[in-house]
Amino acid sequence: MIRTLIAAAAMSGAAFAEDIGPGARPVGAAWSRSPVIAEHGMAATAQPLASQVAIDILKQGGTAVDAAIAVNAVLGLMEPTGCGVGGDLFAIVWDPKTKKLYGLNGSGRAPMGRSLDETIAKSAAIVGPGMGIPPLGHLPVTVPGTVDAWFELHGKFGKLPMRTILAPAIAYAKDGFPVSPVIAMYLKRSLDGFERRLPMIGAFDNARATYFKNGAPKAGEIFRNPDLARTYEKIAKGGADAFYRGDIAKTIDAYMKRIGGDLRFEDLADHASEWVDPHCIDYRGYSVCELPPNGQGFAALQMLNILKNADLKRYPRGSAEAIHLMVEAKRLAFEDVARYYADPLYANVPVEWLLSDDYGRERFALIDMKKAMAAPKAGAAPKLEGPGDTTYFTVADDAGMMVSLIQSNYRGMGSGLVPDGLGFMLQDRGELFNLDKDHPNAYHPGKRPFHTIIPAFVMKDGKPFLSFGLMGGGMQPQGHVQVLVNLIDYGMNLQEAGDAARFHHDGGSQPTGLDLDPLGKLEVEPGVSAETRETLKKMGHEVVVDATGIPFGGYQAIMRDPANGVYVGATEMRKDGTVAGY
Repeated sequence: MIRTLIAAAAMSGAAFAEDIGPGARPVGAAWSRSPVIAEHGMAATAQPLASQVAIDILKQGGTAVDAAIAVNAVLGLMEPTGCGVGGDLFAIVWDPKTKKLYGLNGSGRAPMGRSLDETIAKSAAIVGPGMGIPPLGHLPVTVPGTVDAWFELHGKFGKLPMRTILAPAIAYAKDGFPVSPVIAMYLKRSLDGFERRLPMIGAFDNARATYFKNGAPKAGEIFRNPDLARTYEKIAKGGADAFYRGDIAKTIDAYMKRIGGDLRFEDLADHASEWVDPHCIDYRGYSVCELPPNGQGFAALQMLNILKNADLKRYPRGSAEAIHLMVEAKRLAFEDVARYYADPLYANVPVEWLLSDDYGRERFALIDMKKAMAAPKAGAAPKLEGPGDTTYFTVADDAGMMVSLIQSNYRGMGSGLVPDGLGFMLQDRGELFNLDKDHPNAYHPGKRPFHTIIPAFVMKDGKPFLSFGLMGGGMQPQGHVQVLVNLIDYGMNLQEAGDAARFHHDGGSQPTGLDLDPLGKLEVEPGVSAETRETLKKMGHEVVVDATGIPFGGYQAIMRDPANGVYVGATEMRKDGTVAGY
C-alpha cells in the first residue's frame, strides 16, 4: 500500500512536503546538480527515452544528425505537446570536416489558394474583426516543413539509412511507451484548451481518437499511436516524397478539402527547405550565432549587443539592477522584432544595421537604471528598398559534429486538426502572420510566417564551444541571453546556468500587430528574492511570481570542453528530460 502511494505521488508530481528546501552538495550551487560529462557522444533532450535512442543511434555508427532525426521522430510520438511532423524545424550544425557552421530553415509556407482579403474575412467571422488569424482550426495551418528538413540534413550529414534511424520511433509507436510527468501535464492543458474552443477547431474527432480516447494520458500510462507508426514507415520507405508528393500528401489534401481548409497537395509538393548562413556577434570574446529571420533568433543577438555596453558583473546575478538591464534590453529588441522580422523573400530585413555594435550602443543609451521605460519603440531603420510550445534538443558525436535543433507545432500541440489516419497534428504557425498588408510580416500566399523557434550555437576562438537552446515562444531569445549571461558574466557551470531562477517578460509590440501593454508583465521564479522583486516594482516593473516553471522555457545544452575535448551536457529541470552520454 505504501509503495503504491509513493509511486502515485511520483507520477502525479505531488510532494509530501513542499516547504522543505534543497539538500546540500559537495560542489556547486545547492539548488542545482552536476552536469553530465562524456567523451564520445551525447544527447540532451526533453524526454529520457529519446536521449537513450540518440545514444543507441550513435553507437550504431550514426552521425549526430542521424541521432537528432531519430530523437525528433521519437519526440513527435512521446512529446506531441511540443513537436511533430505536422510542424516546422530549424537547425544549426557544426561540421568537423569542413569546420563550418550550417543553418537550415525548415519552415513551411502559407497555402497558395487563399488571399489576404479572404484570410481577413474568414478570420473575422471566427474571432471577430481586428483579432488576427485564429489560433486553432484550418486558417493558421501552414505547410509542415519538418520531414523535408530531416532529409535535407540527412542528405548532407547522415550516414545510417532512414529505416534504421526511424526504427526506434516506429517500435515505440506500435508497442507503446510510458508517458512522462511533465508531458502528461501539458497533454491535460492541451485537451482543456481544445475543449474550450471546439467551435474554432471545427473537426476535433481525429485528434480526440489519436491522443485523448480516454481523456488526457496520465503519467506512467502506456500510450500507443499506430497511425503515426504507419506514417513513419511510409517516410522511412519512400523518403520526403512519401510525405510531400505521395499518399501522405494526398491524405492531407483530401482531409483539408473535407473540412473546408485551404492547404492543398500542390502546396506540399512545392515545399523546400532553405540552407542559410548563421549570423554571429561577439559577446565578451564568445561568438554567439543564431539563424536569420523569419525566426526571432536575432533578438537574442540584439539583446547581447545592448548588454555588452554594461558591466553586468558590477551587480549580483539576482539583483534588481542585473534583471532590469536584461529586461529593458529585451523590451528594446522585441520592438524591432515586431517591426522588422519577417520572411526575407518578401521583406527587406535590415540585418546588418540591427546587429551592428553602433545600434547596440544607441539602444543601450535609452536604458534608465532607475526606472523602466514607459513605452519603448522600434529603432528607425535606414531607408529600405523594396505561450507556444516547442521541443529543443542537441546531439554531439565522436567525430565532433554538433547539432542544435528545435522543432514545433506552435501553441502546444498545434491546430487541433489530425488528418485521417496519419497520427500527427498539423501546426498552427500561420497565426503569427500580420493582417496589415503594409507590414513586413503581412500574410501572403506562399509566404513563411514569423517564427518563434530558434536554435543557437556559440564558438570560441574559431572552435565549437556550445550547442544550446531554450524552448518556449517569446521566452526563447530572453532565455538564450539569461543562460549566456549566467555562463559568461557570472561563471556558472552549464547545469547551474539553466537551473538558476529566470525571468520572462511579456508585453509590448507584436509581429502579428495585436500589440500588448507597452510596459508588460515581468514574471519571475521564486528564486528571485523578495528584496529584488520589491526594488523592481519601485523601478516601475509589474512583477508577478510564477512557481509553475511553465512560462520560463526548457533548456538543453552540450558544451565541448576546449581543454580536453570531452562533452559536458545539461538539461532542463522544468521538463522531463535527461542528458545521456557514452
